Parts: sequence; structure tokens; C-alpha cells
Amino acid sequence: MRILITTFQGGVAGATYSISYLAKGLVQRGHQVYLAGMQDSLLFQLLDDTDVKLIPMPFRSKIDRQTIRMLRDLIKQEGIEIVNAQSSKDRYLTIFSKWLYKLPVKIVHTRRQYPLSAGGKIHSNFYVWGTDKIIVVSEELKNVFISKGYPSNHLQVIYNGTPSEQYQNISQERIAELRERLDIQKEDTVIGCVSRMKEQPQLIEALQYLDASVKVIFAGIEEGSLDKHIDQYGIKNSIIYAGTLSKKDTLHLYKLLDVNVLPSTMDGFGLVLVEAMALGVPVVATNFGGIKSVVTDGVDGLLFDNNDAKGLADQIKKALYNQPIREKLIQNGKSTALEKFSIEKTVENHETFFQSLLRG
Repeated sequence: MRILITTFQGGVAGATYSISYLAKGLVQRGHQVYLAGMQDSLLFQLLDDTDVKLIPMPFRSKIDRQTIRMLRDLIKQEGIEIVNAQSSKDRYLTIFSKWLYKLPVKIVHTRRQYPLSAGGKIHSNFYVWGTDKIIVVSEELKNVFISKGYPSNHLQVIYNGTPSEQYQNISQERIAELRERLDIQKEDTVIGCVSRMKEQPQLIEALQYLDASVKVIFAGIEEGSLDKHIDQYGIKNSIIYAGTLSKKDTLHLYKLLDVNVLPSTMDGFGLVLVEAMALGVPVVATNFGGIKSVVTDGVDGLLFDNNDAKGLADQIKKALYNQPIREKLIQNGKSTALEKFSIEKTVENHETFFQSLLRG
């Protein structure tokens, strides 16, 4: 198959890594894969030394005529059979390109998060009429789109996955370097939150109910971005802003954590939960959206209700101090991450799905 993946984003985010895993996996299975995006993006860096063909495109707006023409030319010249659009601007532009130039190509959109722009009959009809299918990354996210008026038979669930080999090259030396840089002692109890800004203030609020000796590491948000909440609740715990980390450093950071927390009402999946579980770190996350498709409460992770800081603190305490529960979460979490959410399954499911569209 000749597959074009498009995205105007590609910065430091779980979606960026998911797209890179998918593109590389499809190439490894013998398909011609093109990726159109921003030339200076992290995504282009991740795919630079692969057989994925990188095509710089500006994606200036949702009606960018230059990009519409560039998409037309690429689809015609390379005989693209399927276009898989990953973000908002390119979702519009791929549809416009097909409609304006009557291109004989299948259009598929992928939705990875709780939709901020999915409501409204005109909007939803535009996406449905303009695509052959919409991929959603969890059953829970599918239900959200159905509630927004999208027909069930237009939605295809394909879970995200991660490559197991990335967990096999953990360096004790790199862990030690991170430990020293972040001033973490081996005897410290450490909670982590690896995410761009979502509902992290809930974790700050929950610290009122935890021992002040517990340290908290936030990775993926700007330094000082939670300071007003720390002051508001009079938090005495040591709060560490780790900044934006590379994927390799992020994987090593998990090994410093006793628990990884994801307070979020945005995630359609929750890749950071899978990564933490794969590395033997118990996870606590919001009982919301696609997270519920990743974490089975009390089995491979613990869930808390949104805006329930006391409930979040209680779940963290279980994961930290209740040894039978902790051991169960670690063991089952590894199985869930490495078996249920492998990138091999994700790529194979995409391949099968794309082939069925071309046949259909």
C-alpha cells in the first residue's frame, strides 16, 4: 500500500511518538509510507533515519491553498491510496484536496483525544462526509464521538501501542545521572506526572492528604506553572520541574518513580500509563474517557474520580504503601502494557483496516 500520514503538529507529545511508531511499523511491513508535516518538528527528527519519506508542508491554516495543492500533487505523483490525517488543520486540508480535485484516494482521520472540536451537526457531518472512516484509539473515545452525533459504523477502534524494545535498554548509569540532576535520593518516595499541562493542579491539591516527605516530579510542563496552586494549598512537599525530556530520558525517569499519576480529562488513550506499567511503575489516573480503556481499576492500575483530590490521595497511598495491591498492579501492569498494547498489534490492526478499505 501507498500511505500518506499528515500532521501539522509533531511536537513533544504522546501522539508524536505514536505516529512515529505507526509510520515505522508500516514501512517495516513492506508498505510505502509518506509523512507530510513540519520540517523542524520532533516527528521529522524521529523518522529522519528511517525509510519513511518525509515531505515538508506548511499547514498554515485549515484552508491553506498552497498545502491543498501540495497534497494534490503528492497524491497524484506517488499514487497514494490512503491518506491518514492526524491533526485538526490537516483533517480539513485533506478533505478539501480530495473534494476540489476529485482525487481517487481514501481519507481516514485519527482522533486520539477527547474532542474539543467535534460537536455541532455541520462540523460532524463535514468530517463524516469527507472521510471513509475515522479511527479512534479506544472504545471509550468511540462512545464519546457517538454521543457527539457520529455514526457508530463510521468509527474504527484501533488502540495505541508501544515498541517493547524501548524498554530493554534501560541504563543504570543514565538513571543515576537523572537521580543526581533532580536531587532524588534512593530512599525518597517519589510520585511522578509525565504529561503536558492537563489537570495537574488536582495532584497538587491531593498532596494535602499525603506525607510532606513525598517528592513530586512533573515532566512536560514549564517550571513554575503550578506554583500558584502550591501556594494556594500550602504544600510543603518538594516539587521538581523536570522540564521537557527526550523519550529516552522519559523512560529512564519512570525508574525513579514509585507511582506515576495522570490526572486528565483529555486523553483518548494515555500512552504514558502504558510506558510506566511496562517499566514496573504502578499508575493512578482519572476515571475518564480513554483512560478507562487502558487501566482496569484495581487490576493493573487505580482510578479516581475527576475533581476528587481526597480520592486521588487515597489511591496514591494504596499504590505506595499497600504491598499486596502494589505488587498486583506492577505484575498485571506489565502484562497489560507488553501484551495488550504492543506496537506490533497496533500496526497489524492498521494494516488490516487499510487493506479492508481498499477492498471495500
